[in-house]
Amino acid sequence: MLVSDFDYHLPDELIARQPLADRAAARMLHLDRRSGRLVDRSFREFPELLRPGDLLVFNNTKVLPARLFGHRSGSRAQKLSSDNPAAKDFLRGQVEVLLAKRLSAPELEWEALVHPGRKLGVGERLYFGGEATEQSHELTAEIVGRGSFGERRLRFDPVDDFFAVLERIGHVPLPPYIDRPDRPEDREQYQTVYAKAVGSVAAPTAGLHFTPEILERIRQRGIETAELTLHVGLGTFQPVRTEVVEEHRLHTEWYEISPEAAERIQRARDAGRRIVAVGTTTVRTLEFAVSHPFAASGRKDGAPELHSTTGPSRRSPGGASGPEPDVSRSSRVSEEEGRITAQRGEADIFIYPPFEFKVVSAMLTNFHLPKSTLLMLVSAFAGRERVLHAYEHAVSERYRFYSYGDCMFVE
Repeated sequence: MLVSDFDYHLPDELIARQPLADRAAARMLHLDRRSGRLVDRSFREFPELLRPGDLLVFNNTKVLPARLFGHRSGSRAQKLSSDNPAAKDFLRGQVEVLLAKRLSAPELEWEALVHPGRKLGVGERLYFGGEATEQSHELTAEIVGRGSFGERRLRFDPVDDFFAVLERIGHVPLPPYIDRPDRPEDREQYQTVYAKAVGSVAAPTAGLHFTPEILERIRQRGIETAELTLHVGLGTFQPVRTEVVEEHRLHTEWYEISPEAAERIQRARDAGRRIVAVGTTTVRTLEFAVSHPFAASGRKDGAPELHSTTGPSRRSPGGASGPEPDVSRSSRVSEEEGRITAQRGEADIFIYPPFEFKVVSAMLTNFHLPKSTLLMLVSAFAGRERVLHAYEHAVSERYRFYSYGDCMFVE
């Protein structure tokens, strides 16, 4: 299967670079995946489209202010001649870092993208915050390794409260197609109202449309809900560079399904009830988990996961404040294949046509980039031709696309 099979034309002006003032005011394209029927709706109609007995599953990951701007030490750079006009700025080369995944706790090691990547080798030290110099800074990191996707491994010097510093000096990692600097209001707008578990470099964007009012209407209709966690990683920012779909390699992403969530999901499956996933991240987690009931109980190095340590607590999708996940609990595994069990670990599932969905019956999702793995996932669920026809309709009807844009409900 060719990556070009998932291409479509999108006028630049349809890319949503600003969020709506009212999250729930987004438009929603309703696609019946069996008949291909399309209906133009508003997201406010979503609660009424849920059926009695549905289980609605959310991804409660929380976006880190994971973009850091600073300066390099120049410790691994080639010395410049004193006659070179750039010599005086030699130790002050600017650097941008996008933290993608925490790798270990005691040494504060992270997987990250760095810019300019070619000039930043192993051993280089980077300074962030303050004047971003060796004498005046808030965070210091050393590049200690390279990854197979071009990323770097960073080790930060210990500080009293790493995440408090990150909250203070970090920036919201808006996707590249939102070609503007982040703003203070993005910290709230690029976050779901039910976000809890800190660790993503991108928001699960289908969830951005929910408001406390919408969640309350869902609760009043008696719709059961469950939460899981998948921390969105580097794959969100990296395009598919192969011509053949099957040759593409995915980054792994950390996920967790609590015992309570696993019990609710499997109970719904056993009863033949419909499971509705909010976002492709939720879809990936559910379909990975059912195929990997013996998932590891945590990271290989034993690093604790990134649950919320800063900022106000947010509402759970059920309308009340829910408990934080118990990260100390060992994973429970099932001796029966094909069941959802309580588990945590690294997921790397790549869903593209054809794919047999074992858990998800319907999904809410935003409109995705051409030739992206997320568009391939939706195409696997509803059929490539029907999805591309729906996208053509959305373009002709002037829907807003991507993270801050409108959404689709596919059932």
